[in-house]
Amino acid sequence: MPRPLRVAIVGAGPAGIYAADALLKSEVAADPGVSIDLFERMPAPFGLIRYGVAPDHPRIKGIITALHQVLDKPQIRLFGNVDYPTDLSLDDLRAFYDAVIFSTGAMADRALSIPGIDLDGSYGAADFVSWYDGHPDVPRTWPLQAEKVAVLGVGNVALDVARILAKTADELLPTEIPPNVYDGLKANKAVEIHVFGRRGPAQAKFSPMELRELDHSPNIEVIVDPEDIDYDEGSIETRRGNKQADMVAKTLENWAIRDVGDRPHKLYLHFFESPAEILGEDGKVVGLRTERTALDGTGNVKGTGVFKDWDVTAVYRAVGYLSEKLPKLPWDEDSGTVPDEGGRVVEDGGTHLQSTYVTGWIRRGPVGLIGHTKGDANETVANLLDDYANGRLHTPSAPEPEAVDAFLAERNVRFTTWDGWYKLDAAERALGEPQGRERVKIVEREDMLRESGA
Repeated sequence: MPRPLRVAIVGAGPAGIYAADALLKSEVAADPGVSIDLFERMPAPFGLIRYGVAPDHPRIKGIITALHQVLDKPQIRLFGNVDYPTDLSLDDLRAFYDAVIFSTGAMADRALSIPGIDLDGSYGAADFVSWYDGHPDVPRTWPLQAEKVAVLGVGNVALDVARILAKTADELLPTEIPPNVYDGLKANKAVEIHVFGRRGPAQAKFSPMELRELDHSPNIEVIVDPEDIDYDEGSIETRRGNKQADMVAKTLENWAIRDVGDRPHKLYLHFFESPAEILGEDGKVVGLRTERTALDGTGNVKGTGVFKDWDVTAVYRAVGYLSEKLPKLPWDEDSGTVPDEGGRVVEDGGTHLQSTYVTGWIRRGPVGLIGHTKGDANETVANLLDDYANGRLHTPSAPEPEAVDAFLAERNVRFTTWDGWYKLDAAERALGEPQGRERVKIVEREDMLRESGA
């Protein structure tokens, strides 16, 4: 009797779980069956949904419900707190599995090469997001002394950072933020947030709902300068062909023509301002210099040579996430991705690295919303199954599931399981219950491991 197809998935965020779901829905799952092990370096699953989505966005966290249903399937095992390649190398994985899918996502900040970027008070948005989302591997405190803050970028992460800085700690208390984050935000002195975009309203990457949410807070006055509402032929074409871009532009237009109200925290959305330099004194941020830009007819912009200095003492760059290089895999330094064809990992000579696949942001870069990841996973899995059907996968030397447990035990790797997640989930909910909150996130890795029964 043929044994099930054994697949390892490295990374238990949405990309990895969607890949597992695609495998479970395949014909191979019925005969001869599939056996899937998900490896995750955090003690808890769900990747960027747990550690990248702002705490005041429970709607997006609702995606966890759908992911739960996949991980509940008996063909799937979760190994949390297991790091690739420290605890488990590619050669180790090959010994146990017919195929390996990497879906490790992106957690670091993309670089921004302007003078002053390394000053004290200049931060990467990803680091701040990890802090307010209670990531165990970042410091427990965050410096929030600046009264006037700049955020560079016009995507949803920039909006998240600006919104969390502009809201009060008490506004965020009903969410799952842990006590150290609440205490940190309670001490936040920011009353003026400036978000800067190099191009115009039609080119902003906000999603319409995220943008409108900014205006729902009783503490945030959103301000748009009417002079920043400008379109060229390329911009008009973008609005005609992209409903989301049109909705974003309309929202910004409405905000530009209204009177400024009296909510205590001011959040300015600036367009046509390209960051040129972060200004410093004694090693600390004392301002931001931007160059005014102008549309060139195509929707792109060119510099005008007109510079302006902004009085801010902290700068957050939200110019995109970057994936970490994965040892033993080819790497594209510019895009921060693993080269691939249809999800098959491709080496320098153009040959497919046998039995090795990628999906999600490690494959195509940190673009698109969580839903886009599903199509990505389907394509990768379809090609993996094609390789399986045509005898192109290698044969592992120890395909028995218990061989993995024995290997991790021998290496003294403490790992969490799917049952352990249910225990951690219950512990976090119990922490929130006395305060009428859905949960309070547990931050310390050791505490997460203990509550998970690892």
